[in-house]
Amino acid sequence: MTPYVQPPEPLALYGPEFAADPRDHYRRLREHGPLAPVRIAPGIDALLVTDYQAAVDLLRDTHTFTKDPRAWQATVPDDSPVLPVLGHRPTALFSDGDVHARYRDAINDSLALIEPHVLRAEVARVARRLIGEFAATGNADLIAQYARRLPLHVFVTWFGVEPGDGERIVNGIAGMFNSTENATTAYADLVEVVTELVAARRARPRRDLTSYLLGHPADLDNDETVRQITLIMSAGHDPTTNLIGNALLHMLTDARYAGSLHGGAMTAHEAINEVLWQDPPLANLAAHYPRHDTEFHGVRLRAGQLLLVSYAAANTRSAPGPSDSAVRSGASAHLAWSAGPHRCPAKQPALLIAMTAIEQLTSQLCDAELAVPADGLKWRPGPFHRALIRLPVRFTPVDMSAEAHRHRTAGEAADGQQAVSIGP
Repeated sequence: MTPYVQPPEPLALYGPEFAADPRDHYRRLREHGPLAPVRIAPGIDALLVTDYQAAVDLLRDTHTFTKDPRAWQATVPDDSPVLPVLGHRPTALFSDGDVHARYRDAINDSLALIEPHVLRAEVARVARRLIGEFAATGNADLIAQYARRLPLHVFVTWFGVEPGDGERIVNGIAGMFNSTENATTAYADLVEVVTELVAARRARPRRDLTSYLLGHPADLDNDETVRQITLIMSAGHDPTTNLIGNALLHMLTDARYAGSLHGGAMTAHEAINEVLWQDPPLANLAAHYPRHDTEFHGVRLRAGQLLLVSYAAANTRSAPGPSDSAVRSGASAHLAWSAGPHRCPAKQPALLIAMTAIEQLTSQLCDAELAVPADGLKWRPGPFHRALIRLPVRFTPVDMSAEAHRHRTAGEAADGQQAVSIGP
């Protein structure tokens, strides 16, 4: 067996080169063992777990590793562009034990209020309205005009955000994950919007998730409530947008879907599942830190050292082939939802939103095709996500004016109603 060789310096996981071809970066990293040194921003290094079993072991080992980043964070400049994603806040993501359980219970109980049939109907209604806005033109950017706007509506509705603040939320979340020099400002603006929302609901509760979190038995203070909401939004909006975009791209470019773009629920299900295996919308995250100096899968670790899990790289070490029955039956052994005590709590709503979005689009624009060569598509920079900048398509124009008017009228009647049931 050829011994692993450590690279001369960490491999950069930011900038256009990584965004254009992450799989080549993962291939090179795997040559150096189950963990390899990477650079996620200028001057910020980490070890990336690229092996599936090592990733599962890390995600489940709460004895050796902590999610609290504060020891590591003390070594990082305050203006580092990765801190909006990795910096400590009082949330479920950055805590362990009883503290984690308290925050997690509040999040789980809140998400449990989302009625799937109501959510599906609301997503379908908004999807038809969005499609109606560009169907007659014969072309669209499915990221800006569809995949980004649909989850935004859901989050605005769930949490009772003022409609005029929606774009600030989207821009704040996108700025966080891009991890550029504007990341700190973007995150600060997101927090400002949510802080104003929480203060308003503390004074006058409504039937929305913000009010429910404030009244939850976990007894969250205002800042804790702000931080759980920004966590849910940031972990939900961008990844769901990316899942919709990546799955649509998969359907538009994979020959097995040729002629079946309008294939319905099963086709959407297959595309989403394959993307979660091959191109997960969150590619590298799950930050962990050794509680003490230790050895893990043959690698010596220092206390407080940053380890990240590459869901994308680990999945490819375990993924079945395109024709494998495990993929075709929708197996979920991939790590796109993470694993262990910090696995994603919003898996089912996210899948429902993405599935409904794709079903609605493919049923209306069944002959859509890419308007540019696939290798000409651009991807957003950043070490954490796999996200298209644009997804331009062309299709036979469809006159949906009558239907769009009907759904716009229904939407006006539904304004102020929730896609969640907040109890009696």
